[in-house]
Amino acid sequence: MSVTSTATGTPRQNDGPAPEASPIVPVRHWGRAAAAVAAVAALAGLVGSLARNDNLHWDVIGHYLFAGLVFDGLATTLWLTAAAMTLGLVLGTLVAVMRLSDDPVLYGLSSLFVWAFRGTPLLVQIIFWGYAGALYQHVMIGIPFTGVTFFQADTNSLLTPSVAALLALGLNEAAYASEIVRAGIQSVDVGQTEAAHSLGMRPALTMRRIVLPQAMRVIIPPLGNETINMLKMTALVSVIAAHDLMSNIQDVYGQNYQVIPMLVVASLWYLALVSLLSVPQAWLERRYGRGSARATAASPLRRLCGGTLAGTRTRTQKEAAR
Repeated sequence: MSVTSTATGTPRQNDGPAPEASPIVPVRHWGRAAAAVAAVAALAGLVGSLARNDNLHWDVIGHYLFAGLVFDGLATTLWLTAAAMTLGLVLGTLVAVMRLSDDPVLYGLSSLFVWAFRGTPLLVQIIFWGYAGALYQHVMIGIPFTGVTFFQADTNSLLTPSVAALLALGLNEAAYASEIVRAGIQSVDVGQTEAAHSLGMRPALTMRRIVLPQAMRVIIPPLGNETINMLKMTALVSVIAAHDLMSNIQDVYGQNYQVIPMLVVASLWYLALVSLLSVPQAWLERRYGRGSARATAASPLRRLCGGTLAGTRTRTQKEAAR
């Protein structure tokens, strides 16, 4: 017997048993499940076909996957990526500040820089820096139009293939990084800068404590993508023999003619490095995106595992309730 109350507050007794809550039955997505099974079956078929393909020469792949020549190329690829991104980010931030300046000269020069290095293909820039000795035989630093020279060096000895590759990648990246930084700074409302100035904060302190922490939410994701792209674009410096991973791979298959197996070796290492770079990128996005919906978005692997665990947990709870 249960006791309830009427609209006027008078207690009323119910003699019948309380009704049971209706069970919640999840919606069956049969089409989604069928598509998933078909996709997994297609992937398994592709993997099985590649595994049984004798033309891939898995013995060659296994022999060169951990060869010393490949590791030497990997070291060059990694330091080129780190150095080019550092040069691009520092120079790009300077160019972004110049483009936001009220000075028309600084704005014009920075716009010209972005126009030139973003408007020409990266491959052309790499070849240009690699063969700069054909344009200028010597690099000189002095006072223009006076003949006064403080420093002079041979261009080919100064611009080695590695230095030429670093200049091409770094300057090209600076043009793109400047636009990313500029967009991040402009995404912060101007009223916050004005409010900080009204409290007596200097422009540098306002930029460091107010603007940049909020701009990082916009800057970090595209910069992470730029870092991953830079890792892969270092393969272009093979045209000037910069001894990166792709250059060494080309040297090997130029001798043994095993083009596809050596390309598989390069692809496996690029995939491994990109996977490692994706981890700090995801952490930085969560770090600077706290409080937004993007920060709570889970990775595909976590969604897959989380969905599986959630489904298992739900079935276990239902069985325990029975």
